[in-house]
Amino acid sequence: MWKELTNDSHSTSLKTHASQSNLKPALVESVEPGSIGEDLGIQPGDKILRINGIRPRDLIDYNFLVSEEEIKIEVIDKNEKLHQVEFEKDADDGLGIIFKEALFDGLKQCNNNCPFCFIDQQPPGKRSSLYLKDDDYRLSFLYGSYLTLTNLSKEDWQRIESQNLSPLFVSVHATDPSLRTKLLKNQKAALIMEQLNWFSKRNLQIHAQVVVCPGINDGKFLDKTLSDLFQFAKGDWPAILSIAVVPVGLTRFRPDNDGLTPVTQECAEKTIFQVESLQKEFKNEIGSRFAWLSDEWYLIANKKLPIRKDYEDLPQEENGVGSIRSFLEKLDCATSSLPRKIPHKRSISWVVGKMVKNAFYEAEKKLNSIENLSVNLYGLPSPYWGQEQVVTGLLTGKDILEGLSSKNLGDQLLVPSVMLKEDKPVFLDDMTIEEVSQSLRVPINIVHSAEDIVNAALGTELLTRK
Repeated sequence: MWKELTNDSHSTSLKTHASQSNLKPALVESVEPGSIGEDLGIQPGDKILRINGIRPRDLIDYNFLVSEEEIKIEVIDKNEKLHQVEFEKDADDGLGIIFKEALFDGLKQCNNNCPFCFIDQQPPGKRSSLYLKDDDYRLSFLYGSYLTLTNLSKEDWQRIESQNLSPLFVSVHATDPSLRTKLLKNQKAALIMEQLNWFSKRNLQIHAQVVVCPGINDGKFLDKTLSDLFQFAKGDWPAILSIAVVPVGLTRFRPDNDGLTPVTQECAEKTIFQVESLQKEFKNEIGSRFAWLSDEWYLIANKKLPIRKDYEDLPQEENGVGSIRSFLEKLDCATSSLPRKIPHKRSISWVVGKMVKNAFYEAEKKLNSIENLSVNLYGLPSPYWGQEQVVTGLLTGKDILEGLSSKNLGDQLLVPSVMLKEDKPVFLDDMTIEEVSQSLRVPINIVHSAEDIVNAALGTELLTRK
């Protein structure tokens, strides 16, 4: 039942209001139980049209608008009837409304043509979301996705400043104007240093990323890029907070004659030495290593990962910088007090990417020391992508089938959630968990954390089997 202040003049059709603006109303996906939104009568399928007379463009606008204490909200229900609701709340109280999409006015797509773009290295015919090239500053602010700054309008820059959308996550790749233009195949890419100055003058901050392409932006160009970016890391309010240095990833589906070469062990060793040398200089000057290598560099070079404290506060963990070391720390904690024995014999299989298998050797050893428990850790390559050494998140359903079809997988197979679509149990090749489970004839348990892995191995969790 709606709790509203409305009359017949406010009741109208969706079509009438849609004609007044190009903005789509914000579609409600769910409402948290016990929330203000539920108390107001808002339901899944309803659409938020205006808040205090303003049509929100995205989740950022929405959050700004609902931070007011006095709210007037216009909602279109599933029967296309308009409701106007007025209420008061504390400024820090949310409404408990979850939306179908974070962007109500559409995604800003990438206008670059980077030869190393992973989107262009996928086979055709899969789900459409895999081919979306986003370069949207709002997703960068909300979720930490990387953008290039090449497609921002004057209004976008003004909004970043006025709403203090900071920090953003920016793919720099090179600070040399001509080299960055070559990498992104976009003339606007040459403006990167001016744009970084813009952030600095307004006390806005970013986290930066450099994807290293051997023979193109490595060596002296990488030195220049990291040194140029370091100039923005100084002072009481640094404009650049961190840099992630990431190796280019190449698949068998990449375009012909793209001019790219894969990262070899020798290249990885040189890059590690180069960046770690700069880290020492940076730390001596500002007290932080500032630039970090993603985990793949050490795995490709067959070197030990840095110790946990070297990653400081893990500013680029979501970009694969220190994520394995962080997970191992959690795994060590989860396996610190294991039972000597479990009451019944139990056999578990656990699948990861071949590149990271050795990192989990100690955890596997600890679990196998428990009487009656057998844990088999499988590190698989990816024939699907054409990569022998692959991280866990890139394994597909077909890779798992090909790698495990002849194995005795025991009572269940543990599949890390990083392999799957965020909101659905679907792999990158569109195979479902159920399809893989049926083909392998084994129950699959999706594990989200170190604790999940240990509990699943011990049989102490409530299993959700697909």
